Amino acid sequence: MTASRQQLIRLLADGEFHSGEALGDVLGVSRMAVSKQIKVLESIGLDVFKVTGKGYKLSSPLQLLDAEKIAAGSSVRVESHQVLGSTNQHLLDKAALLQKGHSCFAEYQTAGRGRRGKKWVSPYGSHLYTSTYWNLDAGIHAASGLSLVIGIAVARTLTDLGIANTQLKWPNDVYVEGKKIAGVLVEIIATAGGECHLVIGLGLNVNMPLQAGLEIDQAWTDISQQLQHTLDRNELATCYLTHLIKVLTDFEQFGFGHFVDEWNSCDAFKDSPVVLTLGNKQKQGIAKGIDQTGALLLEINGIVSPQVGGEMSLRRAEI
Repeated sequence: MTASRQQLIRLLADGEFHSGEALGDVLGVSRMAVSKQIKVLESIGLDVFKVTGKGYKLSSPLQLLDAEKIAAGSSVRVESHQVLGSTNQHLLDKAALLQKGHSCFAEYQTAGRGRRGKKWVSPYGSHLYTSTYWNLDAGIHAASGLSLVIGIAVARTLTDLGIANTQLKWPNDVYVEGKKIAGVLVEIIATAGGECHLVIGLGLNVNMPLQAGLEIDQAWTDISQQLQHTLDRNELATCYLTHLIKVLTDFEQFGFGHFVDEWNSCDAFKDSPVVLTLGNKQKQGIAKGIDQTGALLLEINGIVSPQVGGEMSLRRAEI
């Protein structure tokens, strides 16, 4: 992300038309050079329209993140970047040097990832891509159920915005009206001394560009579809971090059992036929919420049992 491209983005951020000539004059380049730069912006997920006689404009105004504003509102240390490979990886690489709550945001990720190595579509300036560092002195066993708790922080954030019927899908997704709006990725570094370092990643859909939406292979929604008013992304980031720090602090003090009832009240699949996949094995049953450890409760042939293991995947069964 060169200085020239950053300046071009700021010029287009108002969502109004700007002629190629006017943009070139500000940037000190030719109209042809502006056209080439526009193509680069499109390649990172920005929807740019060109109309003869008017020039270029974004499909909607763009608000860039401000680390100082977010830090002031959330009382944690915040860094913001134009481009990163992955916000999670950025913090994992320096986890031992960080303090609890240290958070990182990026406008664009070149290698954003979800669970099970899946790609996370990360168009520039459109959503919230963020990671937060935390550590648990009690070790890795104390982290059981943590990804579920993060989902609660997201649900509380969306509720504050006025988005009703937020649902949580075990173990790490957030839904609205049956469509995915956010995903959580918790990555852990356990040390020999027992301390557990955590990096908590969140991808939250805010305003999905048309082309980026076509790349997603499941039903999705975003905040802009759910609200009738324009959202301040810096206020959204501040609200999320405030809820996140609260749930992490309560998780350490009270344990996961403190959140079970709240999670079950938001369960997207409760009492629904589901398919649980673990490796090459599948189980079909009825989802019955979670237990005090965060394990999925699955009813098979009238018997309810907790499901635990490695990389599990849950989906609604086709009937």
